[in-house]
Amino acid sequence: MNRSYRSFLLFLTIIASMTFCIPAYAAENEYPYLLMPTQIVKINNLYFIVDCNHNQIIYSDSLSTNLKTWKVMTRNTEKPHAITSDGEIYMVTDTDNNRILTFEKGYNTFKPLQTFEQVGIRPHYADYDYTDGLFYVWSSMTGEMYLYKRTPETKLITLQEVKTVSELNNCYVRSFTILGDVILFPSVERSSILMVDKKTFEVLNEYPVPDSISGMVQISIIDGYFFVTISTDRHYNLQMSTVIRAKTLEDFSTGNYENLYSLFGNNGTPYYVSYFDGSFYMIHENAAPNVYRFRAENGIICDIKGMF
Repeated sequence: MNRSYRSFLLFLTIIASMTFCIPAYAAENEYPYLLMPTQIVKINNLYFIVDCNHNQIIYSDSLSTNLKTWKVMTRNTEKPHAITSDGEIYMVTDTDNNRILTFEKGYNTFKPLQTFEQVGIRPHYADYDYTDGLFYVWSSMTGEMYLYKRTPETKLITLQEVKTVSELNNCYVRSFTILGDVILFPSVERSSILMVDKKTFEVLNEYPVPDSISGMVQISIIDGYFFVTISTDRHYNLQMSTVIRAKTLEDFSTGNYENLYSLFGNNGTPYYVSYFDGSFYMIHENAAPNVYRFRAENGIICDIKGMF
């Protein structure tokens, strides 16, 4: 082996070792707008937006950062809808791939951990419940809840069991709301809200709603009210999008609810609602702005601001 060839091999070795040591940095978003976002949340000290139709999750350490310079957590998704975390493991619903993905935070990027395939049909929503230490993942079309538990002293999770609400099979259910020992499910085709036992998943009660508001997205508890975002009516007519609230679940069936749509531009499609930094944040699809920040106290919705 001649000297020049040995020198070339040494050069390649040095370059390879240098490349290995270069830290990975997250790509910048580059889109100046959101495309059908579904959720905005804060986890630890970072803000995340599920940018559904851009097939990505983006994040920033400030809500004032220009969208184009938000960082990309992952683009390995097809129409993602939700993200949740136990503080260390970050879980994403990869909705149109029928799977979930998990990540851990690195210094300048997010590292993929696990991929779970065949998670029902179009898993829409996920939440971490600190009470029982479980990740809850909802398959939006099969009436199935996938329960995942973290393996102690690791950043890995395992599927513990799949609970089924048979009444919701073949019904479109976009989310769920854990309230102590019960879970609420808003069902489009049934034109109702189901309350199930959190342990057994037995249906405890069913609250009918008018067909005009049956295209419910999410039920939140805000200032002592049941605050519901509506995407469509029972026939999936987007012209029926709205935001309503009532003191009891029974009030929805009698029409004893308040319409809040005019407070949020009177257009667009309200979606998921989150709470952080002392305010509520509601995604607003099919309109600009795509996010509304607001507070609620003493029965009054106040300090409303459109964002993004």
